[in-house]
Amino acid sequence: MQGELSLVGHLAHFVAAMRACDPSLGGHASRVGSHAEAIARHLEWTEERLGALRLGAALHDVGKVNISQGVLQKPGRLDPAEVVEIRAHPLEGARMIAAVPALRAAIPFVLFHHERWDGEGYPTKRAGTEIPVEGRLLAVADAFDAMTSLRPYRDRLSSDEAAKEVERCAGSQFDPHLAEIFVAAHAASEIVTELALAGAS
Repeated sequence: MQGELSLVGHLAHFVAAMRACDPSLGGHASRVGSHAEAIARHLEWTEERLGALRLGAALHDVGKVNISQGVLQKPGRLDPAEVVEIRAHPLEGARMIAAVPALRAAIPFVLFHHERWDGEGYPTKRAGTEIPVEGRLLAVADAFDAMTSLRPYRDRLSSDEAAKEVERCAGSQFDPHLAEIFVAAHAASEIVTELALAGAS
């Protein structure tokens, strides 16, 4: 019980910090968790692994609390220094949660969710199955939600357009097997976007 309370307390602290930094991060994290869980259930992950996934999804952008508001909300193209700052957030987030034993199961999700199947991602430039499956899975969910959500610098894609983009990038940006599972889950209406949630409210 004490361990559970500690976990909840630490998680609440980090989530509050993320929302203070950027109010959109809370909704984004929730949707990423839902999208990622749709993939994980097709992979028949255990409840223990699903619990780690939910934790990782909730915290995957926690490193952004140390990025300036000007960079996070910039409507135009980032300059090279700002790109470096943004790309530090997976490492910074992993460092932050590594200090909290109850949250360490989230590290593979936090650290590797911006890696690419072709090795052109960040921060480690791992490729293929060198990237832990946690990162490969969250990369698909994170990118889909980013594409279907409004951003200061671009309009959102429709759900179908974003699913086609996931399919197109299978084998380059995304693990092809996980991308295939995600596209099938989307076709089966298992994926709910920000726009769909807004229309239902």
